[in-house]
Amino acid sequence: MVESSPSPLPERAIYGFVLYLGSQFGFFLYCLWAFIPEEWLHSIGLTYWPQKYWALAVPIYLLVAIVITAVLLFGVNMNNTAPLNSLDNFTDVYAQGQKTTDSHKGGIPRLKDVSISEVNKMFYLSHTS
Repeated sequence: MVESSPSPLPERAIYGFVLYLGSQFGFFLYCLWAFIPEEWLHSIGLTYWPQKYWALAVPIYLLVAIVITAVLLFGVNMNNTAPLNSLDNFTDVYAQGQKTTDSHKGGIPRLKDVSISEVNKMFYLSHTS
């Protein structure tokens, strides 16, 4: 029986360590390829390498893809959010009938749910003065 422990199983720990070493080695090779001149690479017989353009282009493309993904995710979430006057914004039965009076005057108020309509009125709807 496996106990509930935050530490990984030995097999997973070994896989993680090998993945860590592999990623460090790959980054080291990437840095060598990016910074060593082409002539030096050709002199030791390494001739089949991508152009140096890709040393900057791939990370920039990845960053742009991450930013575009974040913007699209934000847009999709905003599009799927119900409007403030939607019937989908309601409270459950447990939030109904809570005591709203303070037991002690001047004391800390009771803990309670604030209805979504009160939050919408306070933050989002225009105040008419």
